[in-house]
Amino acid sequence: MEDKVLRKLFLGFIQIHILHHAKEHPIFGLWMLEELKEHGYNISAGTLYPILHSMEKDGLLHKEDQNVEGKIRKYYSTTEKGEALLVEARNKAYELFKEIRD
Repeated sequence: MEDKVLRKLFLGFIQIHILHHAKEHPIFGLWMLEELKEHGYNISAGTLYPILHSMEKDGLLHKEDQNVEGKIRKYYSTTEKGEALLVEARNKAYELFKEIRD
């Protein structure tokens, strides 16, 4: 039960990470996996890609296919809706962290 609750919580954090980085520059899955790993999130591609697809379906990310060394790589950037959600998420996270930091 405890693991399930933490997993849900961390999935929200991961989505905020994705929106943050996809706003800074287009991201692709392998890069995002490495970035998340640096922050202590050890997730698999089988977990990340459904999150990216879901966020795209929800209108938070825009996908663009690019040919990289003969292979198609999918790059994701935030949409206006994704950027607005990121602003709201940052504000809510900031308020929460101020309250619980002690």
